[in-house]
Amino acid sequence: MLAPIRFALIGNPNCGKTSLFNRLTGARAKVANYPGVTVERRSGALTGLANPAEILDLPGTYSLFVTSPDEQVARDMILGKIAGETRPDVLIAVVDATNLRLGLRLVMELKTLNRPMILALNQMDAARSRGISINTAGLSREIGIPVIETVAVSRHGVDALRNILADHSREWANKPLADNTQTLSLSSIDELSRDDSIEELYKHIENIIAAQVIQPDEQPLWQDRLDSIVMHPILGLVVLFSILLVIFNAVFAWATPITDVIKAGTTILSAAITQYMPEGILKNFLADGLIAGIGAVIVFLPQIIILFFFILVLEDTGYLTRAAFLLDRPMRGLGISGRSFIPLLSSFACAVPGIMSTRTISDPRERFITIMIAPLMTCSARLPVYALIIGAFIPAKTVWGIFNQQGLTLFALYLAGVVSAAIVAWVMRRNQPRQEFPLLLELPSYRWPMAYHLLMGLRERVWIFLRRVGTIILSLSILIWFLCTYPGAPANALHPAIEYSFAGQLGSLMQPIFAPLGFNWQMCIALIPAMGAREVAVSALATVYAVGGNGSVNGGLDTALGTALTHSWSLPVALAYLAWFVYAPQCISTIAVVRRETNSIKATTYFAFYLFALAYFAAWATFQLATLLS
Repeated sequence: MLAPIRFALIGNPNCGKTSLFNRLTGARAKVANYPGVTVERRSGALTGLANPAEILDLPGTYSLFVTSPDEQVARDMILGKIAGETRPDVLIAVVDATNLRLGLRLVMELKTLNRPMILALNQMDAARSRGISINTAGLSREIGIPVIETVAVSRHGVDALRNILADHSREWANKPLADNTQTLSLSSIDELSRDDSIEELYKHIENIIAAQVIQPDEQPLWQDRLDSIVMHPILGLVVLFSILLVIFNAVFAWATPITDVIKAGTTILSAAITQYMPEGILKNFLADGLIAGIGAVIVFLPQIIILFFFILVLEDTGYLTRAAFLLDRPMRGLGISGRSFIPLLSSFACAVPGIMSTRTISDPRERFITIMIAPLMTCSARLPVYALIIGAFIPAKTVWGIFNQQGLTLFALYLAGVVSAAIVAWVMRRNQPRQEFPLLLELPSYRWPMAYHLLMGLRERVWIFLRRVGTIILSLSILIWFLCTYPGAPANALHPAIEYSFAGQLGSLMQPIFAPLGFNWQMCIALIPAMGAREVAVSALATVYAVGGNGSVNGGLDTALGTALTHSWSLPVALAYLAWFVYAPQCISTIAVVRRETNSIKATTYFAFYLFALAYFAAWATFQLATLLS
């Protein structure tokens, strides 16, 4: 049986590689890490070919002269220098047709490797709309490789690329590619590093563009006018914060109808079990353990979808790169730069990929600081905890006739994490030697968000959330139910049965430590499984209060839990619990990835200690101040 032919997509960041990858693989991708490194590896079966084929989506790079670990992985993969990985048989160089000059630099470097290669001119629809005309046949003759036009946002926009890959796969299937594979040296690349070679390369690229490309002298006027606003040092910040306010307001306002449907479904299911099942341990487990735990978390899925929808839209429109430029100057005052913006923004989804994406940062000290502050960005796993407590204690009133008071509270929590990250970064960098690494990013053209990309991104996030619900959260919910149920109360018990359980005993041991923060033993118990996944704090609280008999399912699971909290907690306690989750590294996965990325036990210990200490102090200060004011 023939080994699958390996294709590799390589190109500049924001050229549309991943969108092409999704089209070519049908979005059936396997995501893992490269052996020995934590850079994400995406691979998938190439559909529509007669012979078996695999395609890789390599990290974005501007050149084979690498400046970051991310780019190093892309180059090493091409050269076959990653242990345990077979080098690609064919390279598919993806170039943004609206910025051909920048993309051809990488293409000409790849040409020096004498590898089978195809050039995919992506975003051709955007190029035509801007009046750019490219003679693809002439460009192919000039470069000496096939050139194919693609539009990744279109359903049939990759048919030509798929056809040429299919034609070549028949040819390659009859050749012993692996037997002829030789380890490549960097001599051809090093040859290009000389100043005279670089100058000659750019002259050659300019001659190609002059002969084969007709393009307007300037980008559309409306794009310039829009940039003058969104990248203005003052107006740009106003626009950015306004966008964030709209997003956080929408998280509560838009999610309500779908959330109500999920609430109704869980309520009906729980009521049916309570009414029709006979009394016993199974009924107790299903009602108080399974449904109370899972239902209390899954109800927040619509809010998570809305948050990720906005992030994907901002990314597709080209706004996020401009935000990185906008924030570069104020971030440099804190000791980091605009390069840290994308990893920190990614951490709003999850700190794990955010920390992993710091490999694109050239300055080692800036990378270390970014890793240390990434968890202060409020990840989506905190959202169920925030939504539960805000919904229970903050009135759903409108402020200034526009903003929801609950949405403003959520915005304040996100802002607290950002401001704290800025202060921590400034303190860490204050006494460190400064190295200047100028921020060089290519501003993409503004474009409409790609519906296909949005749907695929949302589908992936929904699947990740549901998988966590069905594995980690389910397992921990069952564990919490067991700890809250056994052992039973003695015959002459003076207190509720749950206080004699394993959970009650453990909570009683922890409670004195957290007493200065106002936490009761139920709150302490929820912190333990939340180390596996922050969302489990909600299911743990639901299980503890359900087993303890402090809520009824008649009004809905989350309503019952919210009612139980308002009866058991004061407002200062609720605010202190929110403050704890703003800062605490309640995630084993995050701590583990910090260990891998820094390769230092000392750095990992420092990371965990300073965040737990910050969480304890913030919760204590919040509790004391709120108690004083109330």
